[in-house]
Amino acid sequence: QVQLVESGGGLVQTGGSLRLSCTTSGHTSTSYAVGWFRQAPGQEHEFVAAIRRPNGATYYGDSLKGRFIVSRDNTWNTIYLQMNSLKPEDTAIYFCARQLNPISSTIRAKYRYDVWGQGTQVTVSS
Repeated sequence: QVQLVESGGGLVQTGGSLRLSCTTSGHTSTSYAVGWFRQAPGQEHEFVAAIRRPNGATYYGDSLKGRFIVSRDNTWNTIYLQMNSLKPEDTAIYFCARQLNPISSTIRAKYRYDVWGQGTQVTVSS
């Protein structure tokens, strides 16, 4: 079955950078998106970014484009989230997830993602 495993989280100072990785396996389709979401304490999941296979289209949450960049390796096995100019409000658990047969209007919809990783903690100190 499809599995996703996040890594790369940690503690960073304000203004610093981190690169998260989402290692995926078990795909039987080439029509899917891998999205990144984050959840801060006491808050709902927030859409961060997504990349769509096979065309490689990328999508970003409001106000995150320009600081965060989503990309993938040549095999599509690993999806990256490069996070720059980090702020304390970026502190959250970051999850990656898979959406089958995505369309542009549903890329940011959490309910359309059916397989999730366990998350990786990102803490930005002030």
